[in-house]
Amino acid sequence: MFKTLRDAFKIKDLRKRIGYTFFMLIIVRLGSLLPVPGVNGSAFSSLFANSDSALNFFDSITGGSFSEMSVFALNITPYITSSIIMQLLTIAFPRLEEMQRDGETGRKKMTQITRYLTVALALSEGIAMAIAFGRSGYLVEFSPLYVIMVVAALTAGSAVLMWIGERITERGIGNGISIVLTINIISRIPSDLATLQQQFMTGKTIPKAVLSGVVIALIIVALVVMVVVLQSAERRIPVQYSNKIQGNRQVGGASSVIPLKVNTAGVIPVIFAQSILQTPVMICTLLKVNGTGFWGKVLAGMSQGNWFNPNNWIYTIGAAVYVLLIIGFAYFYTEITFNPLEIAENLKRSGGFIPGIRPGKPTSDYLASILKHVIFIGAIGLSLVAIMPLIFNGLFGASVSFGGTSIIIIVGVVVETLKQVESQMMVRNYKGFLND
Repeated sequence: MFKTLRDAFKIKDLRKRIGYTFFMLIIVRLGSLLPVPGVNGSAFSSLFANSDSALNFFDSITGGSFSEMSVFALNITPYITSSIIMQLLTIAFPRLEEMQRDGETGRKKMTQITRYLTVALALSEGIAMAIAFGRSGYLVEFSPLYVIMVVAALTAGSAVLMWIGERITERGIGNGISIVLTINIISRIPSDLATLQQQFMTGKTIPKAVLSGVVIALIIVALVVMVVVLQSAERRIPVQYSNKIQGNRQVGGASSVIPLKVNTAGVIPVIFAQSILQTPVMICTLLKVNGTGFWGKVLAGMSQGNWFNPNNWIYTIGAAVYVLLIIGFAYFYTEITFNPLEIAENLKRSGGFIPGIRPGKPTSDYLASILKHVIFIGAIGLSLVAIMPLIFNGLFGASVSFGGTSIIIIVGVVVETLKQVESQMMVRNYKGFLND
């Protein structure tokens, strides 16, 4: 990795792209320090001082912007949500599917619609948050003027982050939206490590402190290794192409593979599952609603801070629901993004076939059967990565904001960015070779 980055800095164009990316990320972090006008900062700080992981999850993906209630508090989550919605709508509406396939023109139209949807989502989220803050006493004054100021600041901040992400994609290195999300998560890691050091090492004897540090390091390394294996693992299905006669030449007969990634849906199932479980808890926390009786226990079971607590094992049922949601969303998301029938038809048109499987529908059925097993393995791997930090937090009381979701995002984005750097270096090396 370090050799790749060192070689990249030797190429002027790549050096400019990397520098532009770092410059934009500095702007992102500076914007995370600008407070939203009209918000009572001290009241908001006390909310997070007494909150559990319901708010910590949202705070971790915003790089602390949410707890500080800065202009970037919504982060790029409205853009991510709108992108997912557009992807789902493309499956449901043929018109959007045609637009997506309409080359560069269609892609620009889809991007424009996604932008408008992002602003609409940010506006609606900003309105809901501003009203909730006002009712809970987190605004300096609950009046139309202060509500409008908060909504305008939050919506503008989300739009600016969307613009920064697109500029990084266009003029920098990697996927800008993913990089903005990753840098926000990384910015929280030093404070989380300091919290772990304070909880498990400070005041202990040297042997115990060293042992605690080694255990923490091993857990983090194990999670990273699991994510790397999960992201890179794939099931390769062999494909053979039949021979064809073109003029006096015989072409074809080549062999290839269809790579089915084990983690076909990426981090999307974890984000969906986490959002479904944590959103009601976050709303109740912001509105200061303390459920009692049956519904109080249900809300407590949804809160990740109560899972794997030796004093209240009953709430760990929420963890089982969490795992089931991850598995369900893994199947759902792969079902709408991966079409075995389309792949089978494309193979048939190009003269390709899977050895031992007839072209057409038998090939589609075979791919669907293999995919079901692959998805299950990937979903179980995702669940393990997502649940391991929660087990550590529940059993030992580790108060940290980053978890399996954060590690999956960081590792995935870093790997993909390095691949893009290497591919651009390869293009420039080939160009130089041809020029010589």
